[in-house]
Amino acid sequence: MKTLLLVDDEARMLDLLNIYLSPVYHCIMVKSGREAVVHMKNSYADLILLDVMMPEMDGWSACAKIREFSKVPIIMLTARNEKSDVVKGFQLGADDYVTKPFDEGELLARIDALFRRMDDKDTKAVHFKGLKWDEESHELTYEGQQIQLTPKEFSLLGLLLKNPNKVFSRAHLLESIWENKAFTEDRTIDSHVRNIRDKLRQANFPIDLYLSTVWGVGYKWVPKE
Repeated sequence: MKTLLLVDDEARMLDLLNIYLSPVYHCIMVKSGREAVVHMKNSYADLILLDVMMPEMDGWSACAKIREFSKVPIIMLTARNEKSDVVKGFQLGADDYVTKPFDEGELLARIDALFRRMDDKDTKAVHFKGLKWDEESHELTYEGQQIQLTPKEFSLLGLLLKNPNKVFSRAHLLESIWENKAFTEDRTIDSHVRNIRDKLRQANFPIDLYLSTVWGVGYKWVPKE
């Protein structure tokens, strides 16, 4: 079940959205734009329904802040339907715009349509237990939080992820990822694997369960249940 983050300063609206959406999605409710930003920095959601008119931090500001570190789909909710507001939302990174009062069926249809569009863009991505390796955007995320890898680390991890249970020798990895093998050594692979493990551990992904060393040969990705 996908997770929606519902953001509105009106308790009645949050309750209404939860009634509409909880039969289909797992819903998390927060009452301010600031809470939404904090949640997305520390946790995860597959999509955000974000009210525009809120005190302290409005929906536009929250959208802009979230876009600094996340590409999570965002649907803006507002009682205003002026064209300038719609344009502003899209310019700040929103994916869709729904005007209050809204029809329950239309809201569900818009959410479903947005998820379908995101899935179509995901054809070059590998998903594994909250980890997402995205070739098109050249990004690695875990539960929505970005993990910074060097280009070689990214390519090395992707090769392993896309070929589960296949053992890659160090020579094979050097040939596949380093174009000029003559100026690299086997220990280069070990150094990059060590960096990948360190970075994923820091992101709280249990990398040691899946990235396995095959002693005397190389490495493989083991997709344990």
